[in-house]
Amino acid sequence: MTGTPQIAAYFDQATSTITYLVSDPATKQAAVIDPVLDYDHRSGKATAASARRVLDDAAAQGLKIVWVLETHAHADHLTAAPQIRAATGAKVAIGEHIARVQGTFRTVFNLDDISATGAEFDRLLKDGETFALGELEVEVIHTPGHTPACVSYRIGDAVFVGDTLFMPDYGTARADFPGGDARALYRSIHRLLSLPPQTRLFMCHDYKAPGRDTYAWETTVAEERAKNVHVHDGVSEDEFVAMRTKRDATLPAPVLLLPSIQVNIRAGHFPEPENNGTRYLKIPLRPAADVTP
Repeated sequence: MTGTPQIAAYFDQATSTITYLVSDPATKQAAVIDPVLDYDHRSGKATAASARRVLDDAAAQGLKIVWVLETHAHADHLTAAPQIRAATGAKVAIGEHIARVQGTFRTVFNLDDISATGAEFDRLLKDGETFALGELEVEVIHTPGHTPACVSYRIGDAVFVGDTLFMPDYGTARADFPGGDARALYRSIHRLLSLPPQTRLFMCHDYKAPGRDTYAWETTVAEERAKNVHVHDGVSEDEFVAMRTKRDATLPAPVLLLPSIQVNIRAGHFPEPENNGTRYLKIPLRPAADVTP
């Protein structure tokens, strides 16, 4: 299978996340990569406006969405995978190592409704696996480091890299979440940067590096190798690990970390309602020694 995908990007300014609608021009089959649920952390309200925009655009173009592809269990936004699935019948897929992430956070949040096997997802994807998107081929590339379960998706000349890389002027993803590994991240990045120089790379986030006035999310292997401020050609693994470790120690937790993880390891589903009909998320409390619980 060969060909060039049609790609539409949707930037969510509240979370700096880019959702992609990727389609095969020949068959009109499509995939949605990393869809965002609109969630207000202050009120607990959630809406599917962003997902509806993607669905409406797909319908207007005559596209049939057959896949929802998650690059990992995100810590900065809630996924809208269930909304896309309910509207289209698309299968929700993620890397097979999601089971390890589920096991970690099942313990952190004391959850007894998480399988820690990945059973909440329709399909678990292995490194090197390929599957069809119409006449296009999707290749799964395991790119751990940010999380153990991160994958990138190669479709034609395009690779959707999740949180592994950012735009060249912003650098790379953090590696200090549970299961994160800066050395694994370096090796994953170099696996991506070994692809042909003209390969297009599509980011999952952009935060506008200092001095840049507009958001951006598409670059190339050649640009990353020449200009990435953290991992351009010539940066050794030890240098990268030292930089990443020092930088990560200064970063605050993402605002939506706690709700995002609890929802996203469930493939986007909320916890079951309690006896009053309301669904709840948990907040682990970690009082300091001078705080009386």
